[in-house]
Amino acid sequence: MIGIFITALGTFFCEVGIVIGKFQFRKKKESIYSMGYLYLFWATIFFLLAALIFPSTFVFSLESLPTFGARLMLEIAQFHVLVLAITRAHRSSFGFLRTITIPLMLIADIMLGYSIGTKHIIGMVIIFLTLLMLFLNHRIRKEGIGLVLFTSINAVFTISLYKYNITHFNSVVAEQLIVHLVLLLYFTILAKYIAKEHPFKLLRKRVFFLQSFLEGVGGVLLSFAYIFAPASIIMAGKRAFAIFWTIVSGNKVFHEHHIVIKMIAFAMLAVGIILLI
Repeated sequence: MIGIFITALGTFFCEVGIVIGKFQFRKKKESIYSMGYLYLFWATIFFLLAALIFPSTFVFSLESLPTFGARLMLEIAQFHVLVLAITRAHRSSFGFLRTITIPLMLIADIMLGYSIGTKHIIGMVIIFLTLLMLFLNHRIRKEGIGLVLFTSINAVFTISLYKYNITHFNSVVAEQLIVHLVLLLYFTILAKYIAKEHPFKLLRKRVFFLQSFLEGVGGVLLSFAYIFAPASIIMAGKRAFAIFWTIVSGNKVFHEHHIVIKMIAFAMLAVGIILLI
């Protein structure tokens, strides 16, 4: 239960930060590269402080290098495509499409040896059928659909590798700190040499500071949520709660339509989540 609660809170903070970022991108105040930098900055600071203040929380095993290296490469692709998807896809469509990760995560968890009960499988099926209903009723917009689908499928590998590493080799702090530092450097270089921006200077402005801080807090919470349950369970909660927040922001902020149908779909997803819990 605590894992689901942390997931709900983390997805809320992330959504608010993402909405701010999408607005600033539309107003040409930040590039996708600065958006990626701001998304990662505060989470990186948190993990760095944790490692410095509590050295025992930084545990990295050289035996994890094969799986860690694979995860790192996939995470670079994941975050690059993710910021593109955020700017191009409708918020509610973004949320719904990313539920494709859930049934794939179920298969991954079974392969990793986790025990998945009948209720969990029924919950996954309900979530899948809800997504299918939305596709058939054309409630999912096509803009950015390929980008969102890539992040949904690629997430199966990145999250499975992350869960495997923190279970068998590394601590959350070590695993995430190294990945975040590499990603932060990646987006810093792209922002400076392609977009001609200095993303760190954006943090001096209140709106970008708030965007980055909320995304950072949300990212940290979601990182620790995977400690409390199998990856497929946390991912199901993450995707479902993210859908709810994207429906709300899509309707209230970006004036997207069909909120009634989308809320009915969310209610169906909630049933799936209850079964998962």
